[in-house]
Amino acid sequence: MSEILAVQKTINAKTLRSELGSILERVHRGERFTVLYRSRAVCRIVPIDEVEGEPTDLGGDPLYRAGAVGRSDDGRTAAEHDAVIYGEQA
Repeated sequence: MSEILAVQKTINAKTLRSELGSILERVHRGERFTVLYRSRAVCRIVPIDEVEGEPTDLGGDPLYRAGAVGRSDDGRTAAEHDAVIYGEQA
């Protein structure tokens, strides 16, 4: 098996939040990230589908590069909105 090991970069959750757009662009180009939360690795962000190292073309995906839906003006928190949309979670 001739597998090329991709370089795995490590970032923290704060960096992920503040640089999400640029990180997703880098993942689209083939980079991989391990995300730390409270100094512990919690997840990896990797390209969704690769064929011999070539990143998937997401240009046809309608959600790719979609803008924000909007802001709430009813005073509810994001958790309260989630409960309305998805139902109460046990």
